[in-house]
Amino acid sequence: MAYDADVIVIGAGLAGLAATAELVDAGRKVILLDQEPEQSIGGQAHWSFGGLFFVDSPEQRRMRIKDNHALALQDWMGTAAFDRPEDHWPRQWAEAYVDFAAGEKRPWLHGQGVRFFPVVGWAERGGYDANGHGNSVPRFHITWGTGPGLVAPFERRVREGVARGLVELRFRHRVTGLSRSAGSVDTVTGEVLEPSGIERGQASSRTVTGAFELTAQAVIVTSGGIGGNHDLVRANWPERLGTPPERMISGVPAHVDGAMLGIAEETGARLINRDRMWHYTEGIQNWNPIWDKHGIRILPGPSSLWLDARGNRLPVPLFPGFDTLGTLEHIMKTGYDYTWFVLDQKIIGKEFALSGSEQNPDLTGKSIRGVIGRARADVAAPVKAFMDQGVDFVVEKDLGALVRGMNAITDKPLIDEAALRREIVARDREVANPFTKDLQVMSIRGARNYLGDKLIRTAPLHRILDPAAGPLIAVRLNILTRKTLGGLETDLSSRVLTEGGEPLEGVYAAGEAAGFGGGGVHGYRSLEGTFLGGCLFSGRTAGRAAAKAVG
Repeated sequence: MAYDADVIVIGAGLAGLAATAELVDAGRKVILLDQEPEQSIGGQAHWSFGGLFFVDSPEQRRMRIKDNHALALQDWMGTAAFDRPEDHWPRQWAEAYVDFAAGEKRPWLHGQGVRFFPVVGWAERGGYDANGHGNSVPRFHITWGTGPGLVAPFERRVREGVARGLVELRFRHRVTGLSRSAGSVDTVTGEVLEPSGIERGQASSRTVTGAFELTAQAVIVTSGGIGGNHDLVRANWPERLGTPPERMISGVPAHVDGAMLGIAEETGARLINRDRMWHYTEGIQNWNPIWDKHGIRILPGPSSLWLDARGNRLPVPLFPGFDTLGTLEHIMKTGYDYTWFVLDQKIIGKEFALSGSEQNPDLTGKSIRGVIGRARADVAAPVKAFMDQGVDFVVEKDLGALVRGMNAITDKPLIDEAALRREIVARDREVANPFTKDLQVMSIRGARNYLGDKLIRTAPLHRILDPAAGPLIAVRLNILTRKTLGGLETDLSSRVLTEGGEPLEGVYAAGEAAGFGGGGVHGYRSLEGTFLGGCLFSGRTAGRAAAKAVG
């Protein structure tokens, strides 16, 4: 049979680019398909902060962080909490990924020109026991250039493949079916959509202008997850996380709809852990949106007072930056789908960062001068723009006005000024001496023992009601959809498996479509900095395995 290519890759995000780059290195002919226009190459990774999980990196050692493989694996397994029969392959992928993160991952990326911001971030701090959820040490490495800086070397390798005649880029090709013409899946069919000149991330036309049918010896599915499809998110919402939110904002464009997962499942693939998902609790509505319901995540330091919709302080250890899904579970059992940060300008200036390449022009543009300017500013310019124009922000000089502003932007006036004042005054009394029973105050002091937090992420302890630290700020926080943690079950060669546990011949999967490896390498929770790395590791694995299989 004469094939159109050796391998067809479905999805031009980071995992698809990584897989295609490996196929090019092996001299294989590839057709790379994506339903979006070419200007959206790189997918969600382009919009990301560029965070990567490394273990015992040079950056960690320079920051006096003592990390090792055993500690990282302990943290991963305690966070994942694998407990299902279908966690067989995810568990093996987890072990392989920690090996990768502690070994080859950084030098492999460094060899392609990727560089990293010198200060290592401490995400998902946990707050439980040593065997529970969370990073025991800082491991969040920001790519110099953020998401676009990480996409760039893989896009370059793919375009070199185009120049060599090994890669065809076919954008505006929406896959609608996979089928067999022999024993294995070798045929991809779909619709050709009309050309679109929209900007990256905006909704593109779905007008069909034709059809296609392509054949190859192997197919790699790298089509992403379901985060842009709120109906599907609610349909898969697990009971353990309470009632699905009536209102959500989107951390990904609408085309991240999960359609390809259903197509693969209809072809015989096994989709596992579909109830495992990763959504953020610190979402704010973008005042300058690119896609529908566009939300941005606040990357908070540990000092903001976190309150539920009624003004009650969230329980220990649900402090900012400690346990995303633990916080989500608590919120969804309160009967409301939003919460509040209450803080002051001293805290927001030191502790607020915004996730996303477009929200960090200094890091994305690799501007040392810009980074220095951010450090010197009272409030970083992107954060100040949200303070001035964001619908979720209330900024006032006194608490009474702040409470009136909070109640004005919600459906019901639930915040009582006297109760909130008692809460803040009680917290403020705890900072007067080195002794405290308030675990958040203890955590702030502990954070400032880490040089990276002291320099750029944690404000010195002070009274929130101190006029010198003002004005006061309240931020309404929304549920922000983001990642699918389950996906197509794959073995360690990224081969997609069937319900019977046998390979679906000719089909591989990588990235979010494969739960970042195995059908759910993260288990129930993420340690952060592991999504982009999961796309790279699983994409690389799929590309190499498919190259070998069609050789």
